[in-house]
Amino acid sequence: MRAQIPNAKSAVAAISVFASAGMAVAKFVVGIAIGSLALISEALHSSVDVVATVITWVVVRVSDLPADEEHQYGHGKLESVSALGVIAMLYVLSGGILVASWGRLREGTPPPAISAIPFIVLLVDIAVNLWRASALHRAARDTKSQALAADALHFASDVLGAIAVIIGLALAGLGYWWGDAAAAIAVAIMIALLGLRMARSTVETLLDRAPEGASQKAGAAIRAVPGVVGVERLRVRMVGPTHFIDAVVQVPRTYPIGRVDDIKRKALEAVSAALGDADLTFTTVPVARSNESVRERIMVIARNSGLAVHHVTVHDLGGKLIVGIDLEVDGAMTLTAAHNIAHGLERSIRDDFGEDVEVDTHIEPLEPELPLGADAAPARVETIKAALSRLAADSAIHDIHNVRVRDTDAGEIVNFHCRAAPSMSVIKVHENVDEIERGLRRAFPTVKRVISHAEPPRT
Repeated sequence: MRAQIPNAKSAVAAISVFASAGMAVAKFVVGIAIGSLALISEALHSSVDVVATVITWVVVRVSDLPADEEHQYGHGKLESVSALGVIAMLYVLSGGILVASWGRLREGTPPPAISAIPFIVLLVDIAVNLWRASALHRAARDTKSQALAADALHFASDVLGAIAVIIGLALAGLGYWWGDAAAAIAVAIMIALLGLRMARSTVETLLDRAPEGASQKAGAAIRAVPGVVGVERLRVRMVGPTHFIDAVVQVPRTYPIGRVDDIKRKALEAVSAALGDADLTFTTVPVARSNESVRERIMVIARNSGLAVHHVTVHDLGGKLIVGIDLEVDGAMTLTAAHNIAHGLERSIRDDFGEDVEVDTHIEPLEPELPLGADAAPARVETIKAALSRLAADSAIHDIHNVRVRDTDAGEIVNFHCRAAPSMSVIKVHENVDEIERGLRRAFPTVKRVISHAEPPRT
């Protein structure tokens, strides 16, 4: 879609060049022939439009070039600069027309020769300009091009100018000698007002004024993304058709990096859906939520210290917080080094919760990420499965199945599935399964780890 937009803008701008040039020549020739300052003024206005449209045609081809090392926000601002150039030409033309019109009024110049030809030319001009203004307005809206929007306003003003010239010529034909000069003044005033309107919009864009309602739409889109706690700061500016958005967004500090990246991706999708073409710079600020548990806070403290912990237990004994943590460290590390790490973690927890918190850290060797291993022989698997079934016979656990045994450098690892009553609590299931695991390790000292998966009976 983006590849088609430059072609669409260029095609519309090119058609406008030929239309503007043709009507400018026609009005200028007829204006000179009948001596109408108003019609000549309109021809000059159309001539400016020709120059403006040529500039537009060139600019829209350059402004859609991708960002580079020297123009890291793209080339879209070139459209605003070109619009300023067109505005300057309009004001020069407006001033020239006013001076010429005042001279005619002061000197009492004879009225132009009236015939049907100038009215026919002006009616055709109105029809052509209405078509051009409509086509350019649609293209500007679809592509968010300021240059095309400025061109559309030019042609819309041409319609009003042509109507003013018709009225002036009609007055001159009725014997009011000043009608033509008055119409020329009306054309000059309309050109000046058009330039003022364009100048306001263009200068606001160059000053990075946020587009009307863009901040509200972008903020609402980001806040609607699941996981976003709040938006601290949001800035929006336009560069050509693109909304550049800088957002500082609050996310829960307990979220892992992968979850935060997913929030960023969804935020960009939401903003693009709300505003169209968007470039989002998304900065996250981790914050503590009001419903964050003590266990979550401790996990955040450990993660911020780059430590691996598990089996975090928390108790409240008469208003005193008791914390137990299993801390994993490199198995080859000395006890002194490991104790220093544990002491640092305990210090961080007390800094967060207070000096009276009681923290006990159990140090254990960190499991290797990719231990070498292989599947055990089928006979060994059957032996382990039989032992598990015997151990489960005296518990609430039954149907031992999907038993797998792997030989690794650290010892045997056993995985199995089992079933329990669907109404049994997780605590009870864990107690029964844990007893089976301990019994298996007692019976087979080579078993390093047992991993069980409990599930309800089949329905």
